Amino acid sequence: MGKAIEITDANFESIIASDKPVLVDFWAEWCGPCRMIAPIVEELAGEYEGKAVIGKLNVDENPNVAVQFGIRSIPTLLVFKDGKIVDKQVGAVAKGVLAGKISAQF
Repeated sequence: MGKAIEITDANFESIIASDKPVLVDFWAEWCGPCRMIAPIVEELAGEYEGKAVIGKLNVDENPNVAVQFGIRSIPTLLVFKDGKIVDKQVGAVAKGVLAGKISAQF
């Protein structure tokens, strides 16, 4: 079963350059809604294994990317295609909402 990959300031650019859709979950340990959505992100990683890249970026440990994209509230989930943002979700939402945002990129 797939698992969400850890995204950092160092590997971010290479990961979003994928030819597959990439979902990045911007989160932090202290964020309650982030903890609520974490199991959903992990489930999506399993369901989209081989079809999309699902990853998590801890904003406390990797502030540069968060600043670059103006992340002010977490969780913020960005969907990238060919290195560009194609969709955005701020706040915890149902799994179906995120799945729809990923599937729309195929």
